[in-house]
Amino acid sequence: MDRGVAIMIHILLVDDHPAVMEGTRMILEQEGDMLVNLANTAEEVLEMVGSQSFDVMLFDLHIADVNGIDLAKQVLQMNSNAIILIYTGFEINNHFNLMIETGIFGFIPKTTSREQLVTAVRCALRGEVILPLSLVKQLRRTAIVGSEANDEEVTSRISNKEYEILKEIAQGKSNKEIAEVLHMGQRSLEYKLTNLFYKLKVKSRIEAAIKAKQMGVLTDSDVEQ
Repeated sequence: MDRGVAIMIHILLVDDHPAVMEGTRMILEQEGDMLVNLANTAEEVLEMVGSQSFDVMLFDLHIADVNGIDLAKQVLQMNSNAIILIYTGFEINNHFNLMIETGIFGFIPKTTSREQLVTAVRCALRGEVILPLSLVKQLRRTAIVGSEANDEEVTSRISNKEYEILKEIAQGKSNKEIAEVLHMGQRSLEYKLTNLFYKLKVKSRIEAAIKAKQMGVLTDSDVEQ
């Protein structure tokens, strides 16, 4: 085996900004083991994917004739093992769930450094999901809730008294009114609210009512019209 021959990483870069495409290609090909092909339309991409093999693909989120996530769906229908990263200057947070459900490996901002770009490509090749720290921090609270208990487990831990409190909150009652209706002292009510907020992983009465409705603890008839 000739150890002097590098195994090339074939990359497809899809963007409709020539300067970005050429700059990114130059950065990646400076590595010596990366070869970058360029495309700027969905038609070109589908034709190239159908006739060539790529190790990693970088798609802009907004291409002239297609959304990068929609294009990724089409490519993954052709090759379910395709490794695709969204490479864009636009905010991705609102697209995160759709991106992950589609099977995209992650997101690289165009403002990323040379080292981060190269590292992201190599990490994706190892099967690792690529996400910026800012997005991970935003998702952290949701991830903690999901790891500690699913909705069914949380629902099962809500007592009858807590359910009655949630119903009164949903009806727009104040703490004082709820305490009177449920024949409780206000301090006792506040203690139960603290426990309820902890179970639901929320910080306010409004959040508690919304979360309880989402989980199916409260029905439409329980909520103030």
